[in-house]
Amino acid sequence: MTTSTPRATALRAAAFLATAALALTACGSGDPSDGTGPAAATARIPTTDVVSGVKKDPAAAKLLPAGVRARGSLSLASSVGSPPSATYLPDGRTLAGQDIDFADAVGKVLGVRIKREVAGFEAILPALGSGKYDLGTGNFGVTDERRRTIDFVTYVNDGQGFAAREDSPLRKVTSLRQLCGLTVATGAGTTFETTLEKNAHLCKEAGKQPYDVKTYAEQGALWISLQQGRSDVVMSTINGLRYAVKQQPGLRFLNEFKRLDVGFAFKKGTPLAPAVRAAVNRLKKDGTYDRILKKWGTGPSAIATSRISPPEVK
Repeated sequence: MTTSTPRATALRAAAFLATAALALTACGSGDPSDGTGPAAATARIPTTDVVSGVKKDPAAAKLLPAGVRARGSLSLASSVGSPPSATYLPDGRTLAGQDIDFADAVGKVLGVRIKREVAGFEAILPALGSGKYDLGTGNFGVTDERRRTIDFVTYVNDGQGFAAREDSPLRKVTSLRQLCGLTVATGAGTTFETTLEKNAHLCKEAGKQPYDVKTYAEQGALWISLQQGRSDVVMSTINGLRYAVKQQPGLRFLNEFKRLDVGFAFKKGTPLAPAVRAAVNRLKKDGTYDRILKKWGTGPSAIATSRISPPEVK
């Protein structure tokens, strides 16, 4: 098995989505100079600055542990894959995404510098437990299983959904039994993989062929498998699916399957949670929160208030 760095993985995924965007543009007759041709494709990743104007909130900052206030920084592990969560801009260096904006805005509210390190999705939660990072982002869904070892501070509500090719007979997945006999592509180490594994018995109980789960560490490889017919359906984040199918011809978002709160992840028992929760709620109050969601087209993911490790949405 070959290995790759998280950055190389993210770059390949971003490159694939950019290629798909170019393919969409090529379907028309736009010229690169008029804003509708290939040059416009990279603009599909928004770059509007919605964070630099955020002010420090002394009340929220006071909730930080004294040691954090003294050093003036928080170490953050960020999983980078595909938009709208987190990706690289075409320069291959600049990070962009909803997770990036929220983390940077929280840092400004708390008056600390965010020291970001890109890390693999599957590596972040264990690394938090070991104390390597203060917090992590990766569109982490808040589940009861994860809450046993990780604390969360919620900032959006996303969840599980499905996408397929336009020629798929699937129109809406309301039960995993509808996937029996099909090949399902999903991300490795995700709540989607866990959900599929836990419910594999449903097909056997229904007297049907089991579904075959194919996991991918790279988002680009996942979508290629669907486009090339090596998988029948993709299970991933609602926001990620909606964004991706807009960039790629011949694919269709099926439906939302289950909603989940999404949060910043921390080592269990962290003293940082109250300060970060206060920061998210401050962003809601000053309007930054809504501006971030508008930028990334994720308005339906808004939450009423940030919470610390709420029970899993059933």
